[in-house]
Amino acid sequence: MNRRLFRNGVVALVAALAMVPAVAVADSGPYRHPGRHTHAGRHVRYAQGEVVTPPGVPLNVRSGPGVTYRVIDQLRSGSVHGLRCTTTGSRVHGNPYWYKLAHRPGYVSAHYVHAFGAVPWC
Repeated sequence: MNRRLFRNGVVALVAALAMVPAVAVADSGPYRHPGRHTHAGRHVRYAQGEVVTPPGVPLNVRSGPGVTYRVIDQLRSGSVHGLRCTTTGSRVHGNPYWYKLAHRPGYVSAHYVHAFGAVPWC
C-alpha cells in the first residue's frame, strides 16, 4: 500500500471523527446533564447552573430580572438549579444577564451562577 495514500486517508478519518465528539459535548454540557421537566406530556430539558456565591452567603431570587424587584427566595451557595432562559435586566458587577429559574418562580443574576451549557433566550 502506498504510504502517502494511507497517511492522507488516516488524516481525513481523524479529521472527520474529531467533529463527532464536539457536537455531542455541545448538546449535553460539559459535566452535568440538563434537568428534565414534564410539560404537556412531554419532557422539556433545561440547562443547569451552580450558585457561586461565597460559602454561607445565599443568592437572592427576585420576582423580576433586576435588583429593584423584590426578593422572593434564596438559594444556597454550591446548589444546582434548572435554568429556563436568559434575559437582560439591571447590571450586577457589570453583568446585565439574568436567568429565569426552571422549577420555581423567580430570577437570579447570571453573575452569581455558573451555567453548565448554553441557556436559551427568553
